[in-house]
Amino acid sequence: MTSDVQVPQGTFLGHPKGLFLLFATEMWERFSYYGMRALLVLSVIAGTEAANPGFGWTQAEALQLYGLFTGFVYFTPLIGGWLADNYLGQRKCVIIGGLVMAAGQFTLASAIPGNLTLFYVGLVLLVIGNGFFKPNISTMVGDLYPEGDSRRDGAFTIFYMGINAGAFIAPFICSTLGEDPAWGWRYGYMAAGIGMILSVIIQLLLARRYLGDIGTVPAATRSLAQSGGKHAPLTHDEVDRLKVIFMLFVFVVLFWAAFEQAGGLMNIYAAEKTDRMLGGFEVPAGWFQSLNPLFIVLLAPLFSLAWSKLGESGRNPPTPHKMVLGLFLTGIGFLAMIAAVFDQQAAGKASMIWLVIAYFFHTTGELCISPVGLSMVTKLAPLRLASLMMGVWFMINFVANWLAGIIGSYAESLGELSIFGGIAIVLFVFSFVLWTVSGTLMRWTHGAESARKA
Repeated sequence: MTSDVQVPQGTFLGHPKGLFLLFATEMWERFSYYGMRALLVLSVIAGTEAANPGFGWTQAEALQLYGLFTGFVYFTPLIGGWLADNYLGQRKCVIIGGLVMAAGQFTLASAIPGNLTLFYVGLVLLVIGNGFFKPNISTMVGDLYPEGDSRRDGAFTIFYMGINAGAFIAPFICSTLGEDPAWGWRYGYMAAGIGMILSVIIQLLLARRYLGDIGTVPAATRSLAQSGGKHAPLTHDEVDRLKVIFMLFVFVVLFWAAFEQAGGLMNIYAAEKTDRMLGGFEVPAGWFQSLNPLFIVLLAPLFSLAWSKLGESGRNPPTPHKMVLGLFLTGIGFLAMIAAVFDQQAAGKASMIWLVIAYFFHTTGELCISPVGLSMVTKLAPLRLASLMMGVWFMINFVANWLAGIIGSYAESLGELSIFGGIAIVLFVFSFVLWTVSGTLMRWTHGAESARKA
């Protein structure tokens, strides 16, 4: 995908200033989403007569709801991407999505306790709003850079740090409020809604100054202008590049199905089977949701610098090879969860250190897969399909989160050891499979990953 839009002059840390505006916009949106995510399962399984009442669901029911919700959150970007490409443009979609998601968070707050119908309405609003927001904020990052710019992988890693800065802060505020009976679940959801409003305000106030006309004209309109007003079919190279995106679909689904155990099964494991005492203080279970984004914030600058430096010297590993490494590292993280189960069986409860180790390796795996995957879509997708293909990329998470909920729901019948062990084996096997087909995938990119210095 090429960038034909006017990017405002001026850089910060070697990147267009617009990158850091998109960083801040996404940071507060992710604060909102991950704050809500840390509360969702726990508030649903909380007893109706508890000091902090919820809906009294079983663990299996809650994990299936979690899988469906997080799955559809990543399905609707396909629709939002298509609307942006053909009718609305990315900037309008980001604002619409942010406002709808804020309404969803405040609806969840109003539904607690006891109003299950209103709770479902809040979840539906979040799903719809995310469809408008998610693919289009990411596509605008790619539009900041011309084709072949060696900074692009590093830029998406910096952007990813913004995502996770919000995710890191969220549980400390939303979980601290939501899990405390003195406040209650509704205040956690309200805090998430306020974060979403901040995201919209930042975009409204600063987008014109730092993004110029990026995202204002639908991609299909731009593509038609570039082709002289003729609707040309996709070229052979464009078709091959789309095949790469769809081939990698399978491997990234497996990664996210494993990774998304964090908000479901691993969240419950932290709450019920982990020794969370530090002296006389019991660490809230939701705080463990901050480990992954904390590690992202700490490690993302190192990964960004590494990809940029390797790109300048022509030694940057191709995207499929980075993803091989990501799958393998995530598998190592689940070996730590196997160790946690053995520790729990021996001592009654598992040490927190195993969760810390697991989240560390999951984070290194994520940095090798998710931000470089976002970057790859902007490199390979034809301009007229830019946001739509970003929506397709997020649809991977739809399948993965639905699968994650199903996998996690079997923990009660099969046991955590079987679930964690099975996930680790699958990740190791498919990392080897991806390595064997990576050469073919690289040929199909037709040089789209060949970087040049800006």
